[in-house]
Amino acid sequence: IDDLAEIDYSLNSLPAVFRPFIDLDLKGIVYPAGNYTDPPYVAAPFTIPDQSNSMLYLAFSEYFFQTFSFAYYTAGAFNITIAEETCSYFNISTEIFGSIIPEVAKYSVTPYPVMLKLMAAEIPIISLEQDSFTVEIQGSMEVFAVLPDSTTQSLFTTNIAANTSIALNIFDQKLMGSLCLNRLQFSLSHSNVGFFEILLLENILSYILQTEVIPSANGK
Repeated sequence: IDDLAEIDYSLNSLPAVFRPFIDLDLKGIVYPAGNYTDPPYVAAPFTIPDQSNSMLYLAFSEYFFQTFSFAYYTAGAFNITIAEETCSYFNISTEIFGSIIPEVAKYSVTPYPVMLKLMAAEIPIISLEQDSFTVEIQGSMEVFAVLPDSTTQSLFTTNIAANTSIALNIFDQKLMGSLCLNRLQFSLSHSNVGFFEILLLENILSYILQTEVIPSANGK
């Protein structure tokens, strides 16, 4: 697939040949690149609805998406560092955080650039639903001040619980997905600036995701 994951789509059994169609039972297991240990899931059997209007029908089970999530989690794909030098659109300072969280303004009087470290605490859970699937993510976000000598100073860490859904549809003969944020919750895990109410930060980040990030992603 890429540098992080590989897919095994070899046959589980011999092709079943019938007069109107051929049935192929493929594995559909995603592994971390170079690591072929079986994922901690059990594949449940399923069947494709009996239809004959198209030349090819391709179905993916929930097991496929579970192994996909496991592979990328194991490879560290859900651990992301966001800083000004790595993201041109990211330009947030302790001054901006200080306007939201007074404790940050008291702790860091001089404005410094901010770096975010996002980490998944558990394997994201992917559940299939009719015409869509949902993703449950448990993780953390650590906020750092980047000092003039390029060292970092941890300001605070929050736990994150997010639920997103992706609605699937076919447009212009292409499979398209529309991302929606269903829930985003923060809780304060650790703070070097003192205790503060996390709700305002949660509301602002949720607003930014809903009005800027997600519409931009859906527009691509």
